[in-house]
Amino acid sequence: MISRRNLILRLSIAFNVAVLVYVATGMTGHDRPAAVPSPEAGRPADEEASGGGGGVAAPAQSSSGRNLASIESAGVAEAAEPPPPPVEVPTSSSQSPSRAPPGPSSPEACRPDEAAGPSPPGPSPLASALGCRDHRQRPPPKYLQRGDHWVLLNYVRAERTFGCAESVTYTTHGDFSFLDNLPSLLERWGGPVSLALFAPGDDFGRTLDAVSFARSCLSPLVRELVTFHLYFGVKDVPIKVPRPDEADFPPEYDCEGRPPPLPWGNGTGNGTTPYTSYKSRKNILYPVNVGRNIARGAATTHFVLPSDIELYPSPGLIGAFLDLVARESEEERRVEAPRRPVHRVYVLSIFEIASNMSQPDTKPELVRMLRNGSAIPFHKKLCAGCHAVPRAKEWQEAPGEDRPGATLGVFHVGKRTGSYHHWEPIFIGTDDDPPYDERLSWEGKSDKMTQGYALCALDYEFRILDNAFLVHRPGIKTYKKDPKRLAMASKTNSLIKKVIEPELKVLYGTRKGCIV
Repeated sequence: MISRRNLILRLSIAFNVAVLVYVATGMTGHDRPAAVPSPEAGRPADEEASGGGGGVAAPAQSSSGRNLASIESAGVAEAAEPPPPPVEVPTSSSQSPSRAPPGPSSPEACRPDEAAGPSPPGPSPLASALGCRDHRQRPPPKYLQRGDHWVLLNYVRAERTFGCAESVTYTTHGDFSFLDNLPSLLERWGGPVSLALFAPGDDFGRTLDAVSFARSCLSPLVRELVTFHLYFGVKDVPIKVPRPDEADFPPEYDCEGRPPPLPWGNGTGNGTTPYTSYKSRKNILYPVNVGRNIARGAATTHFVLPSDIELYPSPGLIGAFLDLVARESEEERRVEAPRRPVHRVYVLSIFEIASNMSQPDTKPELVRMLRNGSAIPFHKKLCAGCHAVPRAKEWQEAPGEDRPGATLGVFHVGKRTGSYHHWEPIFIGTDDDPPYDERLSWEGKSDKMTQGYALCALDYEFRILDNAFLVHRPGIKTYKKDPKRLAMASKTNSLIKKVIEPELKVLYGTRKGCIV
């Protein structure tokens, strides 16, 4: 028994000595095996400095949305190793084709963090304060159903992209006959526009033709800034709908060789004939709130200005507004005591001007026009109470800076109660604000009253801006009796009273002074 133990002990000692000798021999380097090549071996020096094709830091976007640095670095990576298969997504001339992310077994996926290059830049201070992310800067086209409507979302996309806190999106609606407003609107706005166009039946082809004309011939800002969404009823599906991934989509318009599509053409002398829209021939009601919700929901910026396409904003509004929000965020950050969350929107006063007048650029210029009668408050001769802004007279008397893009402040915080219980303000808000009821039509009027009730019941603050405004396309509107619209308005009022209002009270509750 003892001899067996001694034998085992001696064998163990001999084995350990052998291991030590082997290790010592390996450490001298005379018999070291060749190192296994790493994924970085053989890469050009400039690629190693940048972290390789899969770890290039995301550079800032240029004004056109084209990421030149990423295109160049992708070319270096392709010279060193074959690229992964591309992802087949629609692209435009302003964007390089997307590449599939590296799989879990690829060298890029296994590369240590220190070799992956610097991290992408973080969100801006304002984006952090707002809690928004640039996760959908360039969403792809998609087909959706919205109740009784088909929606072609992002059907024709703008070339330029914006970060969530980089701008404000003007969201609006219409049909092909309103696209001549775009040059004036874009010149004054200078930021992204999300436009939903109603295009039922054979109006669809006319609409796509008008979109191509606007992008090619009206203004280069249309191609750069406007994203078009088209929609139509399920009973009015067009015969043909071109796919947005086709090579020649959207088609270019021959500005010199073809006459502009009506209604811009006059029907004489250019080979065209007057066109009566499918919507008119079929007596289809205009689903105004479907368009409003589509355009607002498709915006990629945190803040939106849901408006009508014939309302042009004062120049420099976007930058001045974002500066205001940044100041407010900083002031609220300094307040140590917790505050109750505040629902707020930023209201723009609206005006009409005479047909022979040019749009005012500044508040002092607008006030001079109000005093000489060439401008009036919006809808003063149609429904003065619908757009009467609290302390409107004091707003006009308050001094303003006589330069575009003047510093913005909050002139007054109003509520939709008392004598303003039917107020239909147009404001800068977010997509989190209550939606527009899609059962209401333009012909039936009162299409924004239900949203107004929801805002009131939720105790929204209406922060009226002091140095910014909207002006309607030149031409002062006067009341004209329309028996057909009066009949539709009666039906709409009944629908609101009997059906929609009880629903709103269940969803948003009630508050003293809030009525539809």
